[in-house]
Amino acid sequence: MDNRPIGVFDSGLGGLTGVRELRRQLPGEDIVYFGDTGRVPYGSRSHETILQYARQDIAFLLSRNVKCIMAACGTVSSTYPTEEAARLPVPYMGVVNAAARRAARATRSRKIGVIGTSATIRSHSYELTLRRLVPGAEITAKACPLFVSLVENGYVDGAPPQMQQVTRLVIGQYLEEVRAAGIDTLILGCTHYPLLAGMIGDYMGPGVTLIDPGRAAADDLGQLLSSKGLRANRQQGQTHFFVSDVPDSFIQTADLFLGEYRGGTAEQICIDQY
Repeated sequence: MDNRPIGVFDSGLGGLTGVRELRRQLPGEDIVYFGDTGRVPYGSRSHETILQYARQDIAFLLSRNVKCIMAACGTVSSTYPTEEAARLPVPYMGVVNAAARRAARATRSRKIGVIGTSATIRSHSYELTLRRLVPGAEITAKACPLFVSLVENGYVDGAPPQMQQVTRLVIGQYLEEVRAAGIDTLILGCTHYPLLAGMIGDYMGPGVTLIDPGRAAADDLGQLLSSKGLRANRQQGQTHFFVSDVPDSFIQTADLFLGEYRGGTAEQICIDQY
């Protein structure tokens, strides 16, 4: 047993969907979450900048004595080198491999769609991983950069109808080509996108399985902790939030991502010190 916290980081708010899944699946674990709200978004940054930010984010979590690290960010998971992750002093897990494994198990036709930030799609990380897991796969990838802004401004599943109408128009514009490809599995390759899963599912139709990367990574992380004897020995854990910008707007929006696990305070840190 190991009562040290799980470390989770993201460029901002999206990784909170991963925190929600961890809270649901591993209620006894403490979680330290860092959202780099002062430098969001990562999805439009260069490879070198994303790598620099990821290293600082990881260094901060390590300073909090975490027992493992989950990169709840599709952009970082698509960029951070596997060899570097293997050299970290604690286990590291990104959302790309976890989501790709779920998609490989779910597909029947070998036709898989991937949507994500511009950086995630540009990296071809999902495509490369899926081709290893599903020989002969037909992959249709599409960058959907406006989805993040829509989510963070509340244009999500369950919003008033006039707000959903705006989101549905954007979904139709982005996903027309993906739907036309005849896929049977779609990876929501950014942790913001599960908050649009209802509307995306309506557009894609009931024959398409949606893969939530935060849920997939939380599943895999739980198995990893069990296999290494790192599960916490307590009934109820807590989540501690840290951000790199003023925390007011983070707290206001965080509840949208956390759902039934909402609540808590956030502390601002200077990430440039790491």
